[in-house]
Amino acid sequence: MEKTSKIVFFDGVCGLCNRFVDFLIKRNKRGQLKFSPLQGSAAQQLLKEEYTQKLGTIVYYRNGEILTKSTAALRVYADLGGLRSIVFILFIFPRFIRNTVYDFIARNRYKWFGKKESCRIPSPEERQYFID
Repeated sequence: MEKTSKIVFFDGVCGLCNRFVDFLIKRNKRGQLKFSPLQGSAAQQLLKEEYTQKLGTIVYYRNGEILTKSTAALRVYADLGGLRSIVFILFIFPRFIRNTVYDFIARNRYKWFGKKESCRIPSPEERQYFID
């Protein structure tokens, strides 16, 4: 992968994660974000096993840096630009507080938002934003 890549790795069977990806795709007007499930081959090649086996966090590969949990979610949203950059105000909260909330949601995401039988298959329109 290029050092300038911005790839959002997500749990491909998680209902919440897929909704977040849908949300991001609709706002990815400049096409700077790419997406890949944590269960996919790109994740296996680029990420440590701890991320691809436990599936407990979104992983944002941003210009060669790996971001996880609340930092990843906030950073990817802010990278869409415009008024969305206001989410930076949430960085005033210490990471351990943000991640406690993040972990609580992550532990309950299948119960609250469902779990699919298999990973998401992008539509033909979305395919340009996905990597394998």
